[in-house]
Amino acid sequence: MKNTLKVLGLGTMLFGVMTTAAFAAEYNLKMGMVPGTASNEYKAAEYFANKIKEESNGRIEVALFPNGQLGDDRSMLEQVSGGALDFSFTEIGRFAIFFPEAEVYVLPYMIKDFDHVHKATFDTTFGKNLINKIHDDLGITILSQAYNGTRQTTSNKAINSIEDMKGLKLRVPNAASNLNFAKYSGAAPTPMAFSEVYLALQTNSVDGQENPLSAVRAQKFYEVQPYLAMTNHILNDQLYVIGNETLESLPEDLQKVVKNAAEEAAEYHTKLFVDEEASLKDFFVKNGVKITEPNLDDFKAKMQPVYDEFIKKNGKLGQQAVDEITAAGK
Repeated sequence: MKNTLKVLGLGTMLFGVMTTAAFAAEYNLKMGMVPGTASNEYKAAEYFANKIKEESNGRIEVALFPNGQLGDDRSMLEQVSGGALDFSFTEIGRFAIFFPEAEVYVLPYMIKDFDHVHKATFDTTFGKNLINKIHDDLGITILSQAYNGTRQTTSNKAINSIEDMKGLKLRVPNAASNLNFAKYSGAAPTPMAFSEVYLALQTNSVDGQENPLSAVRAQKFYEVQPYLAMTNHILNDQLYVIGNETLESLPEDLQKVVKNAAEEAAEYHTKLFVDEEASLKDFFVKNGVKITEPNLDDFKAKMQPVYDEFIKKNGKLGQQAVDEITAAGK
């Protein structure tokens, strides 16, 4: 009797193992990102992971690692490149750390809107060549591109024209494009850690800051900044990227699943930001913020030295980038 029970118990245990194995994914992949779980980026990443699982009939599972658990964006790009991480987010301009000419995508006022950056990335000769470099030299494949907000300016005084920027102590991240926007618009660029910005605004240590509207609400800058100027100076995109090693390890049918899921997720991602931005202006007005819309042609004209310096650094390739991307926006 005891032997019979042992056999039955062993059989049950083996069946349980077999059942678990039968439903386990063939491919367990990882996606790292800097944004946290409350962000639009994370919502889109969840959509991406769920779509892959659904369309692959459970053959692929994607585990998400938000909040910079796996490092900063550069570190995760390097992990994707080296095969230690499967998926991540990045901006097309962020590849300037590897290919200096990619900086063109984040030069102030170089990009008008999301349709423009999409054409500049995928339809220009410059963009196509950059994508090939990213693929061949870094081992990274770009799956899709989403809209991730446009940077605007909040301040403690109204900005009705570029003249109102003169002398404004403007907090910016320590990045060339943001520093140049502040400098050439007449403000006094003030680099500062993001975590310190609210208190600096509250105490008037700085007069303003620039970020996408979603960040203005999330960080509650509207509580301590009564004015919002729609300066539209830098557009943020978000690329869904995968390591070549990971992509090539998948059979052709699952490669197609991943690519299709990335395209669908990018559309959802874009909609989240577009819808949010449309509602946020009303939200800010209801919270006492006055919104101004200065003439952006005046701002762009002041950025010519930035474009000249970019072309000087990158030579013919830089000139090609500026010419083709400018043409793509017409």
